[in-house]
Amino acid sequence: MQGKVVLVTGGAKRVGAAICRRLHAAGAQLAIHYRSSDQEALALQQQLNEIRPKSAAVFQADLLDLHALPRLVDSVTGTFGQLDALVNNASSFYATQLAGINEAQWHDLLGTNLKAPLFLAQAAAVELRRRHGCIVNITDIHAERPMQGHLLYSVAKSGLVALTKGLAQEMAPQVRVNAVAPGVIVWPENSDWMDEEQRRKIVAHTLLKREGEPDDIAKAVAFLIQDAPYITGQIIAVDGGRSVNL
Repeated sequence: MQGKVVLVTGGAKRVGAAICRRLHAAGAQLAIHYRSSDQEALALQQQLNEIRPKSAAVFQADLLDLHALPRLVDSVTGTFGQLDALVNNASSFYATQLAGINEAQWHDLLGTNLKAPLFLAQAAAVELRRRHGCIVNITDIHAERPMQGHLLYSVAKSGLVALTKGLAQEMAPQVRVNAVAPGVIVWPENSDWMDEEQRRKIVAHTLLKREGEPDDIAKAVAFLIQDAPYITGQIIAVDGGRSVNL
């Protein structure tokens, strides 16, 4: 990862921050994207730059604004001089049952989880081809087996799986495109609807009978970026075996 520049969307906290820390520890320079988590983004930037000066920078953008995406890529390349990898981690997640779905939810969930990764890949394509770089998307095991009551989210992540495989074809041979599909890693921030018993049942369906850690996802992302030169178009489930035991 020495000399590589990686843009991580939603990189300020939770799984995104773990990805940033893991890639930074491997030697990468980090472009940390955030929408509204400015305090967390700046704190992470400071931590990383204390370890290695000028190795991290923060970039604010609303990924639902398509005009902001080329500007984001240009800002990253303007700061670091290059872009070697894009990690599409930013995501909206909340319940949407069929009877109550509205157009605003469609634009938000499909926008952050599918539309933004597509148009960010488009915006970064020339630079990633120039650098023979790669893209790693963060999907979900429920892309294959939809989550009850989360119709739009499941549809969006299913689309992201298809996008991953399609981009791998479109951007070959210069750019590799893969995805990591997390299972039970960290509970959603807005998971008040889920009680302790429901969480216990979800964990019980993992073959390893435990929750994962954000760094489990970060390790898989790092592997796909730095140690997998002959892997493209693939989805790696990091879920403790839950997807084969549902």
